[in-house]
Amino acid sequence: MGIKLHGYPLSPAARRVAACLEEKGLEYEFVLVDLSTGQQKKEPFISLNPFGQVPAFEDGDLKLFESRAITQYIARTYADKGTPLIPTDPKKAAIVSVWSEVESNRFDATASKLSFEIVAKPLFGMITDEGAVDLNAGKLAETLDIYESRLAESKYVGGEAFSLADLHHIPIIYNLFKTKIKALFDERPNVKAWAEDILARPAWQKVLESMKV
Repeated sequence: MGIKLHGYPLSPAARRVAACLEEKGLEYEFVLVDLSTGQQKKEPFISLNPFGQVPAFEDGDLKLFESRAITQYIARTYADKGTPLIPTDPKKAAIVSVWSEVESNRFDATASKLSFEIVAKPLFGMITDEGAVDLNAGKLAETLDIYESRLAESKYVGGEAFSLADLHHIPIIYNLFKTKIKALFDERPNVKAWAEDILARPAWQKVLESMKV
């Protein structure tokens, strides 16, 4: 049956999974879910993700949703393929887990709101809430101060090797780099170098090429 990724090309969460698949060099079928017509809220997609949000994922008879859970599965199941994304050393793996949690609970909590306000809303003819932008930009700046210190200690947030902790950031950073929020990254040299590094990865370039709208 093979691997299937159900999603929308501009969805950061779908792109997160695609980036993981590309890092592993795995073949997969991308199944378009048209958000503009509400396909994500209808059958057959709703049977894959009862919350009606992209992405959903199939690997044979296994069906998953939630992008970070999917990438964890891919990284562990296909550990011998492509780029190692979770260290085999348990202590190093624990550090990657810590920074994966940081990405989800600290970074993405504000960065995804900024991406929605500045990037997504204009695409759908909605008005950006500048108050929300200012509030979340301030919160993101505080988070990036901590990242700046962390990245003075190691090349990547999870250690000296690229890992899931870094990969999970890529789609939202890519979106924010097209906005005024990029200045928050540029003002912090370690953060800037790290962000440019992960955005330049060949796997991410493949995602951008394959997920053009």
